[in-house]
Amino acid sequence: MFKDSKAFSGFSTNDIAKTKEFYSTVLGLHVEEQPEPINMLTLVLATGGIVLIYPKDDHQAAAYTVLNFPVDDIDTAVDELKAKGVVFEQYEGMTDETGIARGIAAQRGPDIAWFKDPAGNILSVLQES
Repeated sequence: MFKDSKAFSGFSTNDIAKTKEFYSTVLGLHVEEQPEPINMLTLVLATGGIVLIYPKDDHQAAAYTVLNFPVDDIDTAVDELKAKGVVFEQYEGMTDETGIARGIAAQRGPDIAWFKDPAGNILSVLQES
């Protein structure tokens, strides 16, 4: 039924301006603004996919990862994001002092580091090998 559908994901924010600045300037993504009928953002991903970010007055941040960014070198990606003011989440017993969960060495999935956007939604950078 949906195998040819151009599906996309979406999530909310409580501040479109801060969100646009973060995704375009800090993360360097292509962000399109859709001012009508409500002021929404569209992230255009390198895969050709899109993510819709819409304003919501009673926004509640997602308690799960809403967007993952695969990278070739997680340590470099984390360092570059920290230099731009991004703070990485620390999960006791899971992440190291840099905020990275080292799954590759433990043979338990990718190396991954989580951080939040201005609305508190959880994002990650991950290295699969």
